[in-house]
Amino acid sequence: MTTTLTKPATGIVSDYLTSEELAAWIRVSPSTLCRWRKTGQGPRCTWLSPTCPRYLRADVEAWLRRAAA
Repeated sequence: MTTTLTKPATGIVSDYLTSEELAAWIRVSPSTLCRWRKTGQGPRCTWLSPTCPRYLRADVEAWLRRAAA
């Protein structure tokens, strides 16, 4: 039996963005996000593994508000 999801995921997992998703959302390249991570300039990042950064949507929104002020 195969289960197909017909609506987007909800809950805590859907609150996290990949680097590619965040880059598209704020219209910068993924390499810019990487540089920001290394220099501490970008939004807070959560590492799921050594090669798997994720960004909590609320952290990104707070960072954008601070950057715009």
